[in-house]
Amino acid sequence: MSLEIERKFLVKNDDFKSESFAQKSIKQGYLNSDKNRTVRVRIADEKAFMTIKGKSNATGTTRFEWEKEIDKSEAESLLLLCEPSVIDKTRYLIKVGDHTFEVDEFYGDNQGLTVAEVELNSETETFTKPNWLDQEVTGDVKYYNSSISKHPFKDWI
Repeated sequence: MSLEIERKFLVKNDDFKSESFAQKSIKQGYLNSDKNRTVRVRIADEKAFMTIKGKSNATGTTRFEWEKEIDKSEAESLLLLCEPSVIDKTRYLIKVGDHTFEVDEFYGDNQGLTVAEVELNSETETFTKPNWLDQEVTGDVKYYNSSISKHPFKDWI
């Protein structure tokens, strides 16, 4: 069990794609998307995971996270039990300085939304911001994957 410390940003263009060293296709759903805890099922290419996350702290940067790899066929069955709207996205990994940014390009009802996250060792850790980063949305619950599964990007505009 551990704490997840991350900052989240909108992405202003596709420049990150040429800097990416890896990408994976992700489908994920939520068995529970309560604001105090989320239970997520994720299939990323050929691997599958069950993840439980706690409520974020006041700044939105830190929260409890527990994750365990599970059998892909079990994950496929669990996705059928998830709350409506399974998220479909491609995750790009981009090395910037000492950090790896994860950039999620969403599809389906969230088409047009692209969000970058960087995991940190502390809330005050500094990092290099690439030129494709836009507005910071750390702590803005509307950008949480558990939120966009219920209130998709297509309904915002």
